[in-house]
Amino acid sequence: MENDKANNDKLSSSFRDPSGFIFYSERTLLRQINLSHKDNFDYFLSSGLYGALLNDDFIIGHEEIAEGVPMSKGGYKIIKPELVPFISYPYEWCFSQLKDAALLTLKIQKKALEFGMSLKDASAYNIQFKDSKPILIDTLSFEKYKEGEPWVAYKQFCQHFLAPLALMSYRDVRLSQLFRIYIDGVPLDLASSLLPLKTRFILSILSHIHLHAKTQKYFSNKTLKDKKVYLSRQRLLVLIDNLERAIKGFKWEAKNTEWADYYDKTNYSVRGFEDKKRTISEFLKIIEPNSVWDLGANNGLFSRLASDNNIFTIAFDIDPAAVEQNYIGLRKNKEKNILPLIADLFNPSPAIGWALKERMSLVERGPADVVFALALVHHLAISNNLPFSIIAEFFSRIGNSLIIEFVSKEDSQVQRLLSTRKDVFFNYDKESFEKTFSLYFKIEKVHQIEDSNRVLYLMRKIQGL
Repeated sequence: MENDKANNDKLSSSFRDPSGFIFYSERTLLRQINLSHKDNFDYFLSSGLYGALLNDDFIIGHEEIAEGVPMSKGGYKIIKPELVPFISYPYEWCFSQLKDAALLTLKIQKKALEFGMSLKDASAYNIQFKDSKPILIDTLSFEKYKEGEPWVAYKQFCQHFLAPLALMSYRDVRLSQLFRIYIDGVPLDLASSLLPLKTRFILSILSHIHLHAKTQKYFSNKTLKDKKVYLSRQRLLVLIDNLERAIKGFKWEAKNTEWADYYDKTNYSVRGFEDKKRTISEFLKIIEPNSVWDLGANNGLFSRLASDNNIFTIAFDIDPAAVEQNYIGLRKNKEKNILPLIADLFNPSPAIGWALKERMSLVERGPADVVFALALVHHLAISNNLPFSIIAEFFSRIGNSLIIEFVSKEDSQVQRLLSTRKDVFFNYDKESFEKTFSLYFKIEKVHQIEDSNRVLYLMRKIQGL
């Protein structure tokens, strides 16, 4: 059935693709495949490529919806894709997450060529993470391969993967945040200007970034006829192999940052540390959540109290090294139900793109069933001058329950923060903390951590706020 008014709940993140779009129907996420993509989609299935990618865990699965959902004009089929637990973006990934996503994209392109197809999109946003591994979520990224045609997604791959990884490896890992400014990937001329001189003597970077940027500039005012290039299948495979070697060659060592060795410097006794873990586990049993957001998770030690019990957990931290260590550890141990991401709570991921709707803000992707705020409040309140009221209100927007730790002024870590500034935090005390948070949450449990003046709270959001 065809209906011009169908699918009014289209997700704005997919408006650019003429092949189809994703939308919600009665709270179920679906994808419409347009008639313009019919031949490519049918071949994607009949060639065996879809099955091969599914077998390798390279792509999410889907089922076809035969009836019951109206299609908008130009529609061919409706499919229901498998859901990933959380949509994250490249500017929230650590170095190795972006590197693994790049290598997966190249593996998929190689596999596609084996079945007579090619990726027409090589966007980092088409990759998500599931069970510690990257996975492709865009079923419409494939088109029939035509002998002699260059890889249409080559420039996009260089901007979304090669350039940012080169900048992170050779300049500063924080340059991944350029994704927040350049939603279509890092411009190659910008990457070329920022990379050190020595990269001009590295053949892969020279050809795929520096010379590629010059070629783009040369052809910027040329017609499509002028740009026509013949590239045999064999040369295309050589190109992909070269890109793969370049990506594998990028290195970044997670060390020498403020929080990379945080748990080596804590002031908990062994008994206190175990009591903290035991209490958090007990609080989780009371709430029985499906999702946890661990804010300031560092390397995910406490996040695993949830993820090890089959609770999907996002381990947020501001430190790229801590997130890198977390991701490498869970990948090595093949851990599930946990996703490490970079997040600055003072400048969390905003809504960006056309009409601020292409990429969702962090808040829009919540709320979580439970928010962890462990050994965090003193950093927010003292290091960054945030009143308890602002902290509590924000937590109430991103979580339905809260497991939070209050660290008093007498604590050595708070004293360390106050040693470099004047103490103007007259309302920083346990009584003010409880009174303010009680405006947004009902305090259900209070536990003094053994051998410590730190206190753990279990709070539930007051309904109707």
